[in-house]
Amino acid sequence: MNKSWIILKDCVRDEWLDHNGHMNDAEYARVFSWAGFNWMNEVGFNEEFRQKHQYTMFTLESHICYLAEMMPNESFEVTLQLLDYDEKRAHFFFELFGEGGKRAATCEQLLMGIDKQKRRSAPFPAELFEKMEWLAKQQESLPKPKEAGRTVGIRRKK
Repeated sequence: MNKSWIILKDCVRDEWLDHNGHMNDAEYARVFSWAGFNWMNEVGFNEEFRQKHQYTMFTLESHICYLAEMMPNESFEVTLQLLDYDEKRAHFFFELFGEGGKRAATCEQLLMGIDKQKRRSAPFPAELFEKMEWLAKQQESLPKPKEAGRTVGIRRKK
C-alpha cells in the first residue's frame, strides 16, 4: 500500500453549512468520526465483532487542523494513516481532501480498546491486533504528517 488509505468519500451537505456559507467546524469532527467507523467496518470491527468480544474503542484525544474551506456540495475524501499502536491503543491521522486534491483538514486521534463489561482499557482481540500490524506494515514508509503532534497555542515570532 505505502500510502494513506482512502476510507470515506462523500460531499458537503446543506445541513452542515454555517452562517459563513461553508462547512461548520463541528461537521469536520463528524466526518472524521465517520471515517473512523468506516475503518472499523472495513477491518471487521463491526457490531457482531463488538458483541462477540464484548469489546469496543473509545476516543481519548482528537485534534483537528482546519486548512481550507469546504463549500456547499463539494465532494471530498478522507484518508487514514496509522502512526503508531500498541496492544490496546491506536494513533491515527486522517486527512480530508476537497475537490482538486485541496487539503482541507487533518485530524489526529488516539483511540483506546475497551472491555465493554468492565468499562476499562483492555488489549485488542487478536484479530484486530493483526489488522493493526498489517496496516502498520503497509504504511511503514509513509512520512509523519507535519501536523501530527501539534499543540494548540499562539506562535510568537522571536
